[in-house]
Amino acid sequence: MNNIEALKWRYATKKFDENRILSEDKIEILKHAFNLTATSYGLQPIKMVIVRNKALQSKLVKYSMNQQQVGSASHVLVLCIEREIDKNFIENYFNYVQKIRATPNEILSPFKDFLIEDFKNKHIDEITTWATNQAFLALGTLLTVSATEAIDACPMEGFEPEKYDEVLGLDKLNLKSVLVLPVGFRAKDDMFSEFKKVRRPISDVIIELE
Repeated sequence: MNNIEALKWRYATKKFDENRILSEDKIEILKHAFNLTATSYGLQPIKMVIVRNKALQSKLVKYSMNQQQVGSASHVLVLCIEREIDKNFIENYFNYVQKIRATPNEILSPFKDFLIEDFKNKHIDEITTWATNQAFLALGTLLTVSATEAIDACPMEGFEPEKYDEVLGLDKLNLKSVLVLPVGFRAKDDMFSEFKKVRRPISDVIIELE
């Protein structure tokens, strides 16, 4: 499939084939896709937890508005944000930039100092919203790559983040769950796979200025 055909093929999978498991190669592709996604300032205030334990997945179902996809999927990807974006976090990022690119301090320092000051003055709610927006960017990347790799997926906001954090031990990792993405293969009897995709006409959603 080309990219457009792949996007037409994808849908929010409502029922996964429990007997089919994604290969490690496919999971590696999703890992790299997540890591290569765009983020504001390049700071990557996000991490992805991969759940591939059926007992654990089943435990999470009741904290997912009883959506069975969480239990039946091959894997469940939990997109998380860092609970603290502080001076230390930003300095670590710029240290890594310097390591990879060998950029001189005199070039990096002005931008680094600006970000440290800017985040110091932000309210925690503002930082949380900003970081969550980065997770949505990653979700878009994962959905697109999943489609091109013929991986079925179901993006979900309907879950209890606090319970996920508790069950997965995310508090200990200084993380907060914000999005859930079960992935795998659609079940043959998932009737939603046969539904025609409903989208507004291109002319209604695209504005071209000349």
